Amino acid sequence: MARHWEDREKMTASIKSGGWAAHICWFLGAVFAVLGIVAGAMNASLGLSSTGWLLLALVTFVAGIPFMIGVGMGWYLKIAGGRKKD
Repeated sequence: MARHWEDREKMTASIKSGGWAAHICWFLGAVFAVLGIVAGAMNASLGLSSTGWLLLALVTFVAGIPFMIGVGMGWYLKIAGGRKKD
């Protein structure tokens, strides 16, 4: 029975869905960071305080890390699976 890291087909199949989730998390994190910077520069509240927006950006960036790790692992296995071993 193959272990979960040895099943290359399953790992590479998750690249597309994990990639979309990672891009969405990182895009939302960038939007929240910009909103936090703008709120801080205007010294106003845009729904949340500037600190709240920046903390929300930090949380979404951290939430995107596992998806990026999965995409990187799937990409590596796809590349390494095509190489011939000596």
